[in-house]
Amino acid sequence: TNRVYVITMSAPYAILSQNRVGGGGTYCRISHASVSTKTPMTFGLFVPSRYVTNITEKSDNKTNVPVIFWLSGLTCDDTNFAQKAGARAFLAGEKEGVAIVMPDTSPRGDNSVPNVDSYDLGIGAGFYVNATKAPYSTHYHMYNYVTIELPNLLKEHFSIGKDNLRSITGHSMGGHGALTIAIKDPSNWVSVSAFSPICNPTNCPWGKKAFENYFGSVEIGKAHDATALLSERSTPIAEFDDILIDQGDADNFLTEKQLLPENLVEAAGRCGQ
Repeated sequence: TNRVYVITMSAPYAILSQNRVGGGGTYCRISHASVSTKTPMTFGLFVPSRYVTNITEKSDNKTNVPVIFWLSGLTCDDTNFAQKAGARAFLAGEKEGVAIVMPDTSPRGDNSVPNVDSYDLGIGAGFYVNATKAPYSTHYHMYNYVTIELPNLLKEHFSIGKDNLRSITGHSMGGHGALTIAIKDPSNWVSVSAFSPICNPTNCPWGKKAFENYFGSVEIGKAHDATALLSERSTPIAEFDDILIDQGDADNFLTEKQLLPENLVEAAGRCGQ
């Protein structure tokens, strides 16, 4: 039986909070009804002071603002990056005139969103894919949310990231999301980078668990595996001269073989990336 989900909101979005930060810029938390996840979604947004009217005023003549998409890791929500790195990141964004958008890591905030008692699956662990297996297939469409819905909302209402003036990065699960999203559709991103990303999820416990539950198959997950995607190529991605990955050598998850950057480096070398 097909179920119809109706989400009501009096405006396309609601600014939940708005604070001056980062040498004069503005950090907001914004909520909206998502057609991708069929739930309310909240994202963080930093806007440099020179573009603050893009948030505060209604106008059809707003200046286009470049933006970095930050994708967070397992257990995180839209606030973690702002809390842990905002002091430096927002100051840099203010200096360079670049906005930063921080989406959530999964749908949440609705009793119909399935979850399990596990930090690496369900709420807080959406893996930036469109799930096709029940019970996750109804709400867990984070790939569409990050690549289509959220960019369109930013462009339409705030003139942020128009003309594909956007880059993407992230940490751990978010680094996996950034790499796969950019590799699958490089024309939509100016650059891609990642911090301690899950580079080869079809060969690590986190990724296998996620793909088995979200897709019903680890093999299907290869379409969302940065190493597998590069392995299919015989030439480098023309849009990206470099893909920067920052990996600490004292990372416990590195030694536990959850991240596997060496596999990505090898695949990149084979295709000349």
